[in-house]
Amino acid sequence: MGLFEEMLIAIQDFMERGGPVLWLIALLLFVLWSLMFERLWFLNSVHKKNTAAALAEWEKRNDKRSWHAHAIRQELISRVSLDLKSTMPIIEVLVVVCPLLGLLGTVTGMIEVFYVMAVTGGGDAKQMSGGVAKATIPTMAGMVGALSGIFSSNWLKSKTNREIELLEDHLTIQHA
Repeated sequence: MGLFEEMLIAIQDFMERGGPVLWLIALLLFVLWSLMFERLWFLNSVHKKNTAAALAEWEKRNDKRSWHAHAIRQELISRVSLDLKSTMPIIEVLVVVCPLLGLLGTVTGMIEVFYVMAVTGGGDAKQMSGGVAKATIPTMAGMVGALSGIFSSNWLKSKTNREIELLEDHLTIQHA
């Protein structure tokens, strides 16, 4: 058996021990990281074009002093800002939901432990271990997913804010 097959079997065994809640956490993390990578791609490709278009639109203006010019500048910044921040609230919600799903796994696993205790009289530790695994593995997965998501989403948020500040600096206003 090859290394790849052994890894797949180990992952499948881990997912089965964690129960259905672990599959839900895995799906949530897949969506979370897909959105994060989409934001990285957006920052490195589409955002650069949007910024260049906003700068070109501002530079072709003759009037950069009036109240109307200030409003147009703010509109350009807002447009780019909205595009940059479009999926960040979804990412933040998914990060918050990760540990909650882990707690759901804890509850469902403990229900299984109590069921085994009720049926067997509490003396069969081997049967209870399956419920304990279903209680602890999703909790761990939810916490690991939340921690990685917090660090990554905070980095994305700071990168987004930095890009908006750079655009604000480049859209200069002429004072009277």
